Formats: sequence, structure tokens, C-alpha cells
Amino acid sequence: MNLLEGKTAIITGASRGIGKSIAEKFAENGCNIAFSYASSVEKAQELEKELTSKYSVKAKGFQSNAADFDSSQSFVDEIVNEFGKIDILVNNAGITRDNLLMRMSEDQWDEIMNVNLKSVFNLTKACLRTFLSQKYGSIINMSSVVGVMGNAGQSNYAASKAGIIGFSKSVAKELGSRNVRCNVVTPGFIETEMTAELGEEALKKWSDGIPLKRGGQPSDVANACVYLGSDMSTYVTGQVISVCGGMLM
Repeated sequence: MNLLEGKTAIITGASRGIGKSIAEKFAENGCNIAFSYASSVEKAQELEKELTSKYSVKAKGFQSNAADFDSSQSFVDEIVNEFGKIDILVNNAGITRDNLLMRMSEDQWDEIMNVNLKSVFNLTKACLRTFLSQKYGSIINMSSVVGVMGNAGQSNYAASKAGIIGFSKSVAKELGSRNVRCNVVTPGFIETEMTAELGEEALKKWSDGIPLKRGGQPSDVANACVYLGSDMSTYVTGQVISVCGGMLM
């Protein structure tokens, strides 16, 4: 099934991990992909080639700083000129700078807020003119279960991800009358390059605390995003979909 046939999606932070999986799953469903990356030029070029050759869709990477307001606007303007429209925005870019609050620096707080939360504002704002003139669009914002339940040593990360939820619910109320939807995905423990560095013992400890007794795959998150970006979810907005194996039950 090509659930996203003919659509165009913007995906931030798509050169690896969950973002890359979303790009691949979207392309598999017939979606043209415009994605941003911070510094991994080689990985971005590889992803471009993979998406265009394997799925026969249009795909292009743009080096852009999602945390910068003007850069985000220029990025979106380039995409509109190149692709002609935007159907889906996936705000996926994010980082961690973990530390206990008593040891956390102001820079560690500010960097997380800029990359994780301000970037969502920047890209959403930059896409508004296009979405409102089209009178349709789907915004998918990547939060985390940590934004709902908190986590020791991640007060900055948890605050940024909780902020995304509040922002998204407000945007959904503002833009619903113009047929622009905004939803949130909260991944739980997803097995990526980053989590692989934790080691087998730590991975088992995490898995044992999950009702499904395993970590999730990036494709699990991508599947939820396909649903939210497709016409199967045209009456779904302002919602938080947890892809967490039951961690938030």
C-alpha cells in the first residue's frame, strides 16, 4: 500500500536513527522526501541515493540548523521552490545533554531547549504560510516518554520534550479550522546506534522493565508516523501516540 503516494514530507534530523527510518518508511509508501541534516554530509548523500534508487521517489537533503529561526525559514523556502508543496512536517531533530540538575550547566540547558524545542517552533512557523494557503497539512512532532514521566539526570531533555506536547496541542487547536493537523509521537526505549553503546547488561535492564519485554525498533516509530501523515488519520489531531511497548500504561 502506498499510503503517502504523491505527498511531500519534510523530516528534520533524518541522516540516522529514527529520522532515517521515517524517511525510508515514507519513501516506501510513495512519499517525496526533503530532509535536513546538521553535519553528516556523507550520510545525507547516501540516504538521498538510497531513497531515489530503491523507492523511485524524489529525495533531497539540505544542510540546515533547525535551532536557528532564519535558517529554518530559508530551508522551507528552498523546499517549496524545489518540490512545489509540503504535505507533512516531521520535527524529529533532537539531542541529549544528560546531567544531574545540580551539575547541569546553563549551556547544557540552553542547547537542549534550542535544538529540541525551539526547532519545533522554527520549522512549524516556517511551514505555516504553505499549510494555510493549501488548507491542509500534517505536523508530526517527536517527543519522548521522558517528556511524560520524567527521568533522573534528564531534566533538560524531559522539559524540552514535555514542551513539545503542550506546543503541539495548542497548535492543533489554532490550526484545526484550516484543516492543518498536529500530533505527537512519544517513543520509548528504541534500539538505535545510540542505545547500542549502553551495553548488553544495560539493554536487558531496560527491556525487563517494559511490558513487551523488548526494546522497540526505529521502524515501529516510523509506522506510527506513516499513519499520522496519511489520509487514514484525517480526523486525528492534538493527540499523543506512545510507541513504547507499554512503558506508559
